[in-house]
Amino acid sequence: MRAFAGNRSKKARRFHPLRRQIAALFIGLLLLSLFMITLVNGLFLEQYYISKKTEVLKTAVKNLESLNIWENSDGTWAAEIPDKLYKSSSEKNLSWTVMTWDGQEVVSLGSNDDMLENRLIGYAYDLDQNKGKQRILESTDTYVIQQVSDRFAEMDYVESWGTIGEQFYFLIRTPLESIRESVSISNSFYFYVGIAIILISGLAIWILTQRITRPISELTLLSKKMSDLDFDAKYESRAGNEIDLLGENFNRMSLQLEKTISELKSANNELQKDIESKIRIDQMRREFLNNVSHELKTPIALVQGYAEGLKENISEDPESREFYCDVIMDEASKMNKLVKNLLTLNQLEEGRDEVAMERFDIVSLIRGVLQSMDIMIQQKEAKVSFEADGPVYVWADEFKTEEVVTNYVSNALNHLEGEKEIEICICREENRVRISVFNTGTPIPESDIPNLWNKFYKVDKARTREYGGSGIGLSIVKAIMESFHQEYGVQNYDNGVEFWFTLDNGSGQ
Repeated sequence: MRAFAGNRSKKARRFHPLRRQIAALFIGLLLLSLFMITLVNGLFLEQYYISKKTEVLKTAVKNLESLNIWENSDGTWAAEIPDKLYKSSSEKNLSWTVMTWDGQEVVSLGSNDDMLENRLIGYAYDLDQNKGKQRILESTDTYVIQQVSDRFAEMDYVESWGTIGEQFYFLIRTPLESIRESVSISNSFYFYVGIAIILISGLAIWILTQRITRPISELTLLSKKMSDLDFDAKYESRAGNEIDLLGENFNRMSLQLEKTISELKSANNELQKDIESKIRIDQMRREFLNNVSHELKTPIALVQGYAEGLKENISEDPESREFYCDVIMDEASKMNKLVKNLLTLNQLEEGRDEVAMERFDIVSLIRGVLQSMDIMIQQKEAKVSFEADGPVYVWADEFKTEEVVTNYVSNALNHLEGEKEIEICICREENRVRISVFNTGTPIPESDIPNLWNKFYKVDKARTREYGGSGIGLSIVKAIMESFHQEYGVQNYDNGVEFWFTLDNGSGQ
């Protein structure tokens, strides 16, 4: 329960589309930029403006010190104002006045001359009632630059006052209200413009990020399909950047993975086949040993028993001893036949017995087999029917074909019942010849037919033992026909069973 609770306490990772992340990042940067601009304007623009005005006032002081001042004949003073000074004062919003040490005006420029003169007198004779409220920005032996608040004008100024030579005082002033208004206007302007930029940029970023993230989304889908072993999907977008290279690498990786997995599956199938083949071979080896042991156990026991009887003279009757010897010879013959058949089958299955393809008359071959088996046919009281108008030529190994026919006829004789008829037929089928051997008797159970061609398989074991069969004959037929690359089989009828095989037609048709 503790582990389960721990798993439940883990928060699922939230998924945020890349397109939204990029859009949120850019819009956030725009908002941050707008905020920073507003903050910098509010905190530092006025100070920056004052520092610049300080430089302007210092320049204006130098210009005033260079004025050409003279005394008139009536005792008054006058000065010539250069056009450059007029222009500079107007552009930089400067008002100034120059007066003698005894309060006589020499020259003034700007509005409120009387107010400037009164303030200058207050500074010159230390009569300023706002003293202590000024903020000194710069001070030298001849002038002072300061920030003041004029209670009469209800405005803040940056001004400079001092002496020109030993006879004159000057006062230069510029208002700060303009910069404060500019800061307010600038911030309002930045706010509205910033909102418009954010809206337009947000729309543009949303469209652009769709173009940027579409290839990435395609790669994401492609990687998911690859993880599900679907290699048909391919990267097809064209972003014109490194994403295309990544997509091409994905395509190559998809092809390589498909090829590798195909090779692995093929190798796995081959390995599986090898394992199954090994298991089948081991099983066949065990079955073979069991079957051989079973087939040899009875004749060996009989040979051993009758041989011991002869040695111990159990019966002194010559006929009994002859019977014992016949049994020993018969069982030895059966064992010899079994061993020979096993050797033949082994050579056929391993392909060590070469197939000598030749053209021969199958009719003559069948008649030769029937002639050699005439005694057995008579013993079984069989009625053999075989009719052929003339020779029928085929292509095959004549010796092995004779063994097939012999096995079929012998098998038919051993399972003959009822009317005891055997019918051998040769039928031409296009480029092939079909040879069949039919015998009357009990049909083979359908469940046993697929196993008839297996080594040591016997439908009726007691009957097979009775005529000395080992269950290898049909396995030899199977091996021979497969070495010929021909067909073979068995077919049940109501009154009997037919075994057949095919050979290539050798008549030249």
